[in-house]
Amino acid sequence: MDHYANIDNGGQSYAPNNNWMETPTKGRGSKAKWIIAGSIIGLLALIGVGVGVGVSVANKNKTSSSSSSSSSPTNSDPNDPSQFTKNDALKQSLYGIAYTPEGSQLPDCGNSLEDVITDIQLMSQLTTRIRLYGADCNQSALVLEAIKQTKVNMTVWLGNYPSATDSTAYTRQRDLITAAIQTYGTDHIGGITVGNEFILDYLGANGGGSDPNSDIGNQGAEILLANIQDTISTIGNLSLDVTIPIGNADAGSYFNDKVLAAVDYGMANVHPWFANVSVEESAGWTWEFFQENDVELAQSLGNSPQMYIAETGWPTNSSDAGNESNGPSTATVDNLQIFLDNFVCQANANGTGYFFFEYFDETWKDAEFGGVEGWWGLFTSNRTLKDGLTIPDCSS
Repeated sequence: MDHYANIDNGGQSYAPNNNWMETPTKGRGSKAKWIIAGSIIGLLALIGVGVGVGVSVANKNKTSSSSSSSSSPTNSDPNDPSQFTKNDALKQSLYGIAYTPEGSQLPDCGNSLEDVITDIQLMSQLTTRIRLYGADCNQSALVLEAIKQTKVNMTVWLGNYPSATDSTAYTRQRDLITAAIQTYGTDHIGGITVGNEFILDYLGANGGGSDPNSDIGNQGAEILLANIQDTISTIGNLSLDVTIPIGNADAGSYFNDKVLAAVDYGMANVHPWFANVSVEESAGWTWEFFQENDVELAQSLGNSPQMYIAETGWPTNSSDAGNESNGPSTATVDNLQIFLDNFVCQANANGTGYFFFEYFDETWKDAEFGGVEGWWGLFTSNRTLKDGLTIPDCSS
């Protein structure tokens, strides 16, 4: 997730619990538009990728930098991570979860296999699917190694987070992903997502407004398409027994048509909080926004890419009073509970693929951005389910 200004919902009102499970009427209403409020995180420094994946993972298993596993509620056999205590409060009800291993930001790279194993143990009790955003700091290999050691049923969508102004960001992550696939195979890989909000960021950085198919949007698309085609070629050259789907993720109304026409799937970030939608109306608004801006677009393209909601959720806190409300509702655990109750089981029932945002609070986001940015987790930053939160109980 990145910084957005408010989304105009066109003055429409959405009922969260009656009609949102039905197919909306084609062409109704004005579509929401995302307006850029600021710039994305600055470019990250280049790191080498010469160290072998297996060696790197083994070393991380022995030494943990700034590990917070000791505060985790999961008790695991240190000699067999597949033997761990289940938490009765957790239900495998979520289609998927958005996840970034702690300490996976350059240049520090403080992540550890120990922490990732704990995360996989916990998330496996909530879902069978997770998505990553990038590959820096060896996170692809760490996640696949953790799945291997915990022996849980988990599929991961790997991520490459390229930069329009630094080609090394793409190639660095491509090589890390390739090495992880060569080490761990494809059994637990659902896809590789190339680009996260690339078009949104490109338009913002180049004064391109809000049209992803404008001349400036198409300029950004050419850069991203080169990365996508290179990924397709690179993975194809591995001569794997299965085909790994290649996709793209962007803000909900910022998919460039040419990009979406070149991938197997699209992942759309859809956040009612930033649309100034009340929490009571948010589940219905999320589904309708996704249908009108993303599903209908995909269905109009010749390749008909599969569409997922890449991010949706509700913040539980704000670091400053000015951002504790989106207008009609506030950032609280109680309101996260309302969104969970209104969205999860209904989305499961109507076949919506989504990755709930997110697994745990990320302190680095709070430190860098403030506001609600660091407070979207189902778990606190110390891997404890937020006090008072109840996970819905329904099949995913």
